[in-house]
Amino acid sequence: MGLEEKRIEVAGVEWYYLEQQPAKETDKPPVVLLHGLPSLSFCWTEVMPGLAKEGFRSVAPDWIGFGLSGKPEKSKFAYTPDAFVAALDNFLTTLEIDRCYLVVQGFLGSVGLQFALRHPDKVLRLAVLNAPVTPDSQLPWKMQQLGLPLMGEMMTQDPLLVDRTLEAGSKYTISDADLDIYRRPFLKSSAAGRSLLWTIRNLKLKQAMAEIAEGFPQWDKPTLILWGVQDPWLPLTQGETFAGSINNAELVKLAEAGHYPQEHWSEEVTQALIPFFRRMEV
Repeated sequence: MGLEEKRIEVAGVEWYYLEQQPAKETDKPPVVLLHGLPSLSFCWTEVMPGLAKEGFRSVAPDWIGFGLSGKPEKSKFAYTPDAFVAALDNFLTTLEIDRCYLVVQGFLGSVGLQFALRHPDKVLRLAVLNAPVTPDSQLPWKMQQLGLPLMGEMMTQDPLLVDRTLEAGSKYTISDADLDIYRRPFLKSSAAGRSLLWTIRNLKLKQAMAEIAEGFPQWDKPTLILWGVQDPWLPLTQGETFAGSINNAELVKLAEAGHYPQEHWSEEVTQALIPFFRRMEV
């Protein structure tokens, strides 16, 4: 089966998500793929077919406030890590996904890691791609600007910020066809920019890193850390430190990839994920 675009309403907010089923029914847990900032579920479209070929169902949502998902006012959705974690839990429950393999990336990856720590029974395996994982992880200046008073309000309404941020992090030129997809939510409504602004301002990265630093030394689920070595924002040393803090972790270095490995190194990412998901417990 091919990649499907789907929508579902959860707690009064619409989620848009991509789903790909394997050709044959399987009892394998689904793979849930979470995008970072300021990305979309679209970033996983080159990874999902490879997973399906190997018998894995995959689900990649646009986070609330992003892409084609709902963008509620902050009076109705706080855009904090707690709000995102609760929303993700409700989303998976509505889809009747009670256990999954979780893949997180980028500067919303910290939210995915917090979800894993708070719901360890729901995450059987965890893969982390270039996400903030240590107390010295910081939001890059290019993203910090998006949350500044006045400047942030203006910058988050500029569709070209997507070009500048995605290309700065990946260190690769993104095709116009792909950029059209990333820009579309910002061209369609000012709500996309406001949601990005509120997310940046409420990311609470310092508190999130403290929770991650305290929780993951006790984490015992198989964990794969895939790291684009050319990331200008999150150095390899952070991935190495994180891997060293977990008992059951494996670190794979992607020598030429940047902050968004799934974008330009999708085949290598897929080839690393599949054996990790298929590996038997020992």
